[in-house]
Amino acid sequence: MSETLVSPVRIGRPAIGALGALALALGTLQSVVDPALPLLQRELGITPAEGALVTNTLLITGAVVAPIAGKLGDRYGGKRVLVRLMAVVSAGGLLAGLAPNLPVLLLGQVFQGAMVGALPLSYILVRKYLPAGETQVAIGLVTALFTAGGMVGTSIAGPLAEGLSRHWMFALPTLAIIATTLIVTRLMPHDPPIQPDSGIDWPGVSLLSGTLLALMLGIRLVTSGGLPLLAVGAITVLVAALAAGWVAVERRTASPMVDLRMLARPAMWSSCVLTFFMTAGFGMVMFLVPQLFAVSADGYGFGASTTDIGLFLMPGALAGAVSGALGGIAVRRFGPRAVVIACAVVTVVTVITLASLHTAEWQLVIAKVLTAFAAGVGSTALLASTATTVETRDTGIATSLLVVTRVIGAALGIQVAGAILAAGTDPMSGQPAESAFVTGFVIAGLVAALSLFVVRAVEKGTKA
Repeated sequence: MSETLVSPVRIGRPAIGALGALALALGTLQSVVDPALPLLQRELGITPAEGALVTNTLLITGAVVAPIAGKLGDRYGGKRVLVRLMAVVSAGGLLAGLAPNLPVLLLGQVFQGAMVGALPLSYILVRKYLPAGETQVAIGLVTALFTAGGMVGTSIAGPLAEGLSRHWMFALPTLAIIATTLIVTRLMPHDPPIQPDSGIDWPGVSLLSGTLLALMLGIRLVTSGGLPLLAVGAITVLVAALAAGWVAVERRTASPMVDLRMLARPAMWSSCVLTFFMTAGFGMVMFLVPQLFAVSADGYGFGASTTDIGLFLMPGALAGAVSGALGGIAVRRFGPRAVVIACAVVTVVTVITLASLHTAEWQLVIAKVLTAFAAGVGSTALLASTATTVETRDTGIATSLLVVTRVIGAALGIQVAGAILAAGTDPMSGQPAESAFVTGFVIAGLVAALSLFVVRAVEKGTKA
């Protein structure tokens, strides 16, 4: 069905504000677990490894659900799918709040992981009802508020869990999600399906989901160390086989889940690659900086407490939240190429400098602020640019692929940084060597620098 049948209605600030408020509530629910993991481990009687599984479950589910949600939103309407998805997330939040044991908590996290799909669904709605320039700004706002929700969740998790109970740290954000979903339902007009007569490519959905699931689990297993080379090879072959099978199915399907012609366009594939490098480099910094704060002050570290580390990281969290809103404005004014180059240069210079200058707390604080700001502006600019350059019927799936790429890039960066520190840890003291942090920062800078080579390659390809 042609795109001209999409309603010409324009949404106002209250509707955009409602989407932003929903994103804020979702970001809050997503982030309450990390600061409360020690408490959850004590009350549920679980090990640190099982505690890490709680966090990873949400990330893995989100990576799998996002492209499915985006495609369903493209086919059946963003509002319709968003409301149903929020019902799943709300059920997960309430289940996690009532969880008496680890299995029930993990099930709640599986349902909550569907929240990542809310981002591409929100992008579908703003793309349909706003002109291109306003769409980019609105996407930046929604992304920024989702990031800001992470700050809120991190801040309130401890007080809620310790002052009331662990149940309330899940329940209150869930109630906010229910309330904001009702407001979105009331303020957002119904968006008719663009392709109501075409079926869903379920083989493609299954194979892409399997590929992402195997990839996320593989990243976790391989970078945690201890796997024999044969097992690493088996995981690699499995991911490659699933990806190859997905591509083969998409080529033969009349109505594929992902139009490979869209994915092959320089603007699309380069956005995915750039997003991956930017978030992978930032993921490494995001892991290394608090670890360096925590190293004993007897050596090269600072011996900071958990509370102190939270205070040191707060400026970076604020920069990350603000950067999302500015990313949409920046791409509207300067274009994605200039924004990505500027962000890559800031990241590379900052992280390489940090490899040699990390002897004072303020140096780490400033580095975290700069890298968080650059990663937020750059990745949001790519999201906003992609959302307005692909055809309207592909908005959901295109932006969901970028959202998934952000999750995979950050997860890989964190796991690689953890592996570098683990390899450089002194078995006697249990502390990583300073050289391990230097190596991690240098590698993070090199990963970010690859963004510049990708931009250059795209330029040459376009001219050719």
